[in-house]
Amino acid sequence: MSRLIVGPFNRVEGDLEVKLEIADGAVAEVRVVSPLYRGFEQILQGKDPRDAMVYAPRICGICSVSQSMASARAIAAAQGLAKVPPNGDLARNLILAAENVADHLTHFYLFFMPDFARDAYQGEPWHADMAVRFRALKGTALQDVLPARAEFMHIVGLMAGKWPHTLTLQPGGTTKSVEVQEKSRLAALLGGFRRFLEGSLFGAPLERVIALESLDDLATLLTEIGPEGSDMARFLNAADALALDRAGRAADRFMSYGAYESADGHLFARGLFADGEAGDVDPKLIAEDVTHAWMQGSKGPLHPFEGHTVPEWSEDGGYTWCKAPRLDGQVVEVGALARQVVDGHPLIRDAVSASGGNVRNRVLARLLEIALVTVAMESWVGRLMPGEPFCAHADMPEGADGFGLVEAARGSLGHWLTVRDGRIWNYQIVAPTTWNFSPRDAADVPGALEQALVGAPIRTGETEPVAVQHIVRSFDPCMVCTVH
Repeated sequence: MSRLIVGPFNRVEGDLEVKLEIADGAVAEVRVVSPLYRGFEQILQGKDPRDAMVYAPRICGICSVSQSMASARAIAAAQGLAKVPPNGDLARNLILAAENVADHLTHFYLFFMPDFARDAYQGEPWHADMAVRFRALKGTALQDVLPARAEFMHIVGLMAGKWPHTLTLQPGGTTKSVEVQEKSRLAALLGGFRRFLEGSLFGAPLERVIALESLDDLATLLTEIGPEGSDMARFLNAADALALDRAGRAADRFMSYGAYESADGHLFARGLFADGEAGDVDPKLIAEDVTHAWMQGSKGPLHPFEGHTVPEWSEDGGYTWCKAPRLDGQVVEVGALARQVVDGHPLIRDAVSASGGNVRNRVLARLLEIALVTVAMESWVGRLMPGEPFCAHADMPEGADGFGLVEAARGSLGHWLTVRDGRIWNYQIVAPTTWNFSPRDAADVPGALEQALVGAPIRTGETEPVAVQHIVRSFDPCMVCTVH
């Protein structure tokens, strides 16, 4: 058995190393290492609870709105603020959706697809087209996606003032109202973005993509488009050639907190999908284990309300700054694939039924979600009511507990807040990549990525194995969120 350390990974927010034990030309055992500790949970101690909305978004410049939303919801729960004006729900969901969709787009075009342009694939019949389209810094796709993404993100500028780190999102809604002329501008921005998606990414109307009910339906659409007829088709053609539907399978236990909540419920349902069945998620069953983390703490897992984040470097079993969150003691996978399989989208249910969670299915779910959320955003803009309230207000009690759960682009994000004597006594965060990139727990059960990498082939002489790159990137890691 030999050892290979892959990292630091490029095209990743933060620092990541993956330690591989290799036997017979494949990965036999894995340790995923988050090598940089940041300490936001300690920074927040003693602050005014409302200060969390200033500090928490600065955990990350990619998903700052998600952190704002989770923080705002935790504070609202602590305040006992249960009702948000309909405009507030719509506006917050539009801002969060714009960030999430932009994240998906950035991941696909800038983080994931450039790996198919690597010289290692020169012998593949699709490589020349991929190299022209997706070569890092030089591909023609950049000429299409970067202007479209920039124009799309004007939605956040109009509704939140700036991105990242806006203060517009509040416990009771948003501080920025939307006027009639701004509704028209938002609709125009979404219309332009739809044209890019239908022309370049999908090669088909968004409604056609959303209506796909099976892998057979998807195959029919791809036949009509052709292997180079859209960027989605290019990906799926290469994924089929490389059997990426058999790469990167973990425990096939998927969790979602529910996405884009309003008084009418969630756009994407909350729940757990395992063993072919959907069930509910009880936040009381979430606990974090620090057995293999460089953290002080008991050997037993603790719920976020009871846990603390106190770093302590030690070689005694620890190998990462990331804790090991578990749901009722079980490893779960989070992200777009989890959201869509929990919500019951027929295409994703069919894909998971056929081959479980894997590289192809994670990226396919992310692309599908771009279409689903863009269409939902068009509806939300139409429902905004200029002149009506956008925010409610409440006082902060001297002592309270509250937690906020949201779905960031990468998956389930939770903030847990404890207030004593009017100050933050404890603040705990469990981020999506903390779930997916967790270390082993006290029972020595690997986290989702550590499971998914086992069996990945290693080509002779590879120092940056392409199979490992595809699997890691299929989870779209954000390591600064992992260690906060």
